[in-house]
Amino acid sequence: MLDFLLRRAGYDVIAAPNGRDAQAAIRNLPPVDVVLLDLMLPYVSGYQLIEEIRSDHDWQYVPIVVLSGKVLEEDVVQALDLGANDYVTKPFRPEELLARLRRIVADHERLAAIR
Repeated sequence: MLDFLLRRAGYDVIAAPNGRDAQAAIRNLPPVDVVLLDLMLPYVSGYQLIEEIRSDHDWQYVPIVVLSGKVLEEDVVQALDLGANDYVTKPFRPEELLARLRRIVADHERLAAIR
């Protein structure tokens, strides 16, 4: 459903079904416009992936939006402290998620233009 929603909204989607595949994408692909990340992934946690993205020279400024069923304040705070740009809890409202993604990508493009 998420893949369909994003593609219908005009996004090209690269899906990584687990943390190891996400790590491989970070190592082998050029930076993307935005990362939509769940925290509860097999093999490698979303928290660890946030840290890896923020420490990778090429990917460090890629915006990260967490989409997670982890709803405790401590989970949200940890993800944001590690470098996530936004946090959306599941279940999510599709149009709200798309609006957040549009804003995050637009902000990132504006910042990149002045760097």
